[in-house]
Order: sequence, then structure tokens, then C-alpha cells
Amino acid sequence: MTDGSTDQPDQTSTRPGRRIGGDVVLETLASLGARGVVGLPGQHALGLFDALRRSELPYLGARIENNAGFMADGFARVSGTVAPLLLSTGPGALTSLAALQEAAASSIPVLALSAQVPVAGLGGGRHGYLHELPMQSDSFRGVVKHVVTVRSISQIPTALADAWRIADTAPNGPVLVEVSQDILLEDADAAVPPITGRDVAERATAEPPSPVTEIVEYAATVLDGAERPVIYAGGGVVRAGAENELAALAERLDAPVVTTVGGKSALPWEHPLSARSWIEDIATTEFLEDADVLLIVGSGVGELSSNYHTLAPHGTVIQVEADLGKLGSNHAGIGIHADARVTLALLDDLLDARGRTSDGRRRDIAVRRITALLETVSARLSGQGLDKERTLISGLRDAVPDNTRVFWDMTVLAYWAWSAWDVRDDEFASAQGAGGLGYALPAALGAAFGHRQAGESSSVLAVSGDGGALYGIAELAVAAQEKLPVVWLIVDDGGYGILREYMEDAFGAATATELTRPDYVRLAESFGVAAETTTMEDAPHAVARALATREPHVIVLPAVLDLFAPTHLDRLDAGR
Repeated sequence: MTDGSTDQPDQTSTRPGRRIGGDVVLETLASLGARGVVGLPGQHALGLFDALRRSELPYLGARIENNAGFMADGFARVSGTVAPLLLSTGPGALTSLAALQEAAASSIPVLALSAQVPVAGLGGGRHGYLHELPMQSDSFRGVVKHVVTVRSISQIPTALADAWRIADTAPNGPVLVEVSQDILLEDADAAVPPITGRDVAERATAEPPSPVTEIVEYAATVLDGAERPVIYAGGGVVRAGAENELAALAERLDAPVVTTVGGKSALPWEHPLSARSWIEDIATTEFLEDADVLLIVGSGVGELSSNYHTLAPHGTVIQVEADLGKLGSNHAGIGIHADARVTLALLDDLLDARGRTSDGRRRDIAVRRITALLETVSARLSGQGLDKERTLISGLRDAVPDNTRVFWDMTVLAYWAWSAWDVRDDEFASAQGAGGLGYALPAALGAAFGHRQAGESSSVLAVSGDGGALYGIAELAVAAQEKLPVVWLIVDDGGYGILREYMEDAFGAATATELTRPDYVRLAESFGVAAETTTMEDAPHAVARALATREPHVIVLPAVLDLFAPTHLDRLDAGR
């Protein structure tokens, strides 16, 4: 900043009790249905945070902007609606980008609301404001769905309503709205009356994308003639709330259902047609390939869900996808650009009209095929000497109550959970969309905040490695300050365990993967958070005990875990 006075708020516009631009922002968010806001203040955003004193919207404050973005992710998952994320300018806004990339990859609706330098300085560098960037919004355009810069106080209500609708329209995802410092501080009463009605909410109503009827009818014809149909369900099924429609169509077709990581909760494991989610095993890849009709719903079939691009379906592919850019991008076939729930229901109705019903013979064949698949996967694992890892993941699953939300960081135990965790009555949340570190604890805190706003006191579990834990460690202060019931399991293997294993396999030695770590137990206790060290044998019981307290708790498990063999490599070596 070149002039110590140029960036100071105009005190004449911020007299106590005066309604300002920041109030218009929060009034609009409340009218849109926001159930709270997440973020942290900064100099250009002071008008927005001053308005919080006059707003009834609950606030969850983070310590680092990227963690605030992850908190908004967890809050959105629990609240079932758009989560507002309040940011300052420049470094504050840019620090959120990794979290917004995860929200984009996992289709989570986050409305990032960033302050900006005064309007006179937008796009110029003429005034040398603190935090100023010539085009801050350009840094976000490759990450979020929509960017708008508000240049007058009268633009606030409709700009936020439009952004809310875009964030909440399938495929859901993050958006950015920038509001300049002087607009946030401007006297509002002369330009914008209090926002209390339903008009902005109606403007923000999201409509699910509807399919082209002729294409769905053609897909129904193909499915009706299928002898070995398989459904591959992704996160789009979960985001659309289409679990019941998926089960109904699978039962009508007698079709086994394999799920991606993001779609793990799309069909319960105890359902007879569940082929689970061992998608990194060749047996599952071959199971999908063997279908004469493969119905892919709510997945772009990217790197992980295609077993690292080795999946090569032999039969007809039908893909239902709300993201037009992902439709047919990896596998050619019948493409239906639409919401998963709408399309699955329509397919079921069309097949019903054709007289397609569940058949005992087809159902028996499907169940036998699923049983053979899961036995093959189990036998392969049994031959790899991974008893401690399998015992730990199954023990944790049995110890964690069915309705507990679990948030996984990018760590070895999470890689196991992608395939081996049985999701029961709730959502499986993992950072595998974009793959950044530090997701678990802040996302879990955001979820616990969401539970609190809904009048619930359910505990939330976060799982990290020691490397990822260092990214989110500052948010232990939030857990303590807000008394949020989050249990954080840290698997301490001395460094970046996944990268260590990858490098040792590829190069014979690992470089830059070993870390000096704090004493996590003593560090947590210094924040006023209860903490303990556990063992492989007692870890599930320790987690269960901590969850039952409904208080923040840290559990450290010193252990080096191994991954199961990446069986897709056989195909890569063969040139497929």
C-alpha cells in the first residue's frame, strides 16, 4: 500500500446502527435460504463482518481461508443447500482456491463472496491498494462455475441470487461474487430497502436439467433388450438425491450396481444387487466391461473411476451426466445430458410401460455374478498379507455408528476406505475429487456446524495422515472455541505415506517424504482439546468412545499402513 490513508474505511458510513452494503449482502443470503456463513475477516471485508452483528445468520470462523473453503464444503453437504463463504481480498481470496477446486470436482455448491478493493481501483493498479490484483477474478475462472464483480450496491441482490442459482444447478459447484470495499460500507437505505421477501429466492430457484425425451426413449429400448446390464453409479446420483430411483431401476433390470468413490452411498451394500466399489481391482473393471449394456449415471468416468483409464467396455454404453463437458468424453455411447434423478425415474417409467419387470432367473444370475466378483476381490486381498489393514478398516466401520458422517483426507487409510468402507445411512465424503491435502478436519468442522444449525448434536469423524494433519492443525482452535463434536483420527506414519510408497515402488527410494511432526496429543491439549494415543488393536474402540462424548477429540494412531496392490498395472504393462 503506497499511502497509509488510502485504504481506510470511510468512518462517516459506518456509524453504529446504520444499514450498509454488508447488511444487504447478508439480508439477501438469508432470503435465499442460507443456514449460516463460514469465513474469516479481512480489511476490505470489514463492512461485511460488521453487518454480521446485525444478522441472525450463524457464523463459523476459520483460521485459514483454504480451511474455511473446506468448512463450507462440509457445511453444504449437511445443510443440503448452498454454503456461503466470506473472504477478504487478494491473499485471503486466493488462499481459498484449492478448497474451491475440491468443491468443483465433487460438485459441492459453495458461494464464495470475496471483498474487493474500492471500485475506483478495480482492474487498474492505479491506487496501489493493499491486496490489490489487476484482475483478481481471473484467478478463479478456471476453478468456479461463475464469476461476477458487483460494482454498485443495487446489484447485490440479483447478483447473489443468480450466483446462488448457478451454484445450486446440476452439476452443482462453487461460484464467486466480488463486492468492493466501498460498496460494502455504503449507506444502503437510500438505494436498497431491506431484503425480506421471496423475490430473490424465486429468482434463485434451480431447475434440474431435463433430458431429451427421444434419447431417453432410445436408451430405454436398449436397456429393455439387455441380458447382462450393469449400472455404474457415481456421485451425481448422491448429489441429485436419486438413491431410490437408482434402486428401483436396478431392481427392474436385475442389474448389478457398482459405485464410484463419490457414489458410495448410492446403494446400500446389503442390497442384493450391490457389487460395491472395489473399482481399483481388475475383477471389478472386467465386471463392468462384461456388461452388454453399461449404464453410467452421475460419473464422468475419470482417472480413478476408470481404474486409471484402463476400463474398456465391450457392450453399449449409456451415460447420464449433468455436466455436459463430461458427457461422452471418455467413452462413446448414448449420452443423456440431464439430472440423474429425473432421468432414472423416466427410464423406470418407460421400462414399466414396456412391461419390463424383475425376473427370478435374471436376478439369480446377477446375484451369482456379484458373489463371484466379491469373492475374487477378497481372495486377491487375502494373498497380499494385508490383515492388519483389513482388520483396522473393518473394525473402524463396525465401531462408528451408522449415521456418523466421516470425512477422509488423502491418506493411506482413506485409499482403503474408498473401496472397503460400507456407507450406512449417510454420505461418504473424501477429498478424492481434486486430491488436495488438509480436507478432513475443516470439512468435518463445517459438517458439525451444519448439524448444530439443524438442532442436532451428532459427532463427526475426520481421518487424516500426519502430513495432511499439518495443513489443518490451526483449526483445532475452532474446534475448541466452538466446542464442535469432531473426533479427529490422525494416522501418524512419519511422513507422506502414500507418496513414500509410490516413490519406493517406482524408483526404489523415496525423497522428501519424511516429516518432523509435533506431538499431536500435547498440541491438541494445548488448544484445550482432549487427545490420546492409541494402538492398531484399540483404535476402533478409542474412536467409538470419543464419538460418544460429543466433544472435540484427537486420537493419534502411530502406524505404517500398506496399500493393496494396484492391480490396474497389469493392464498398463500390457499396453492396454
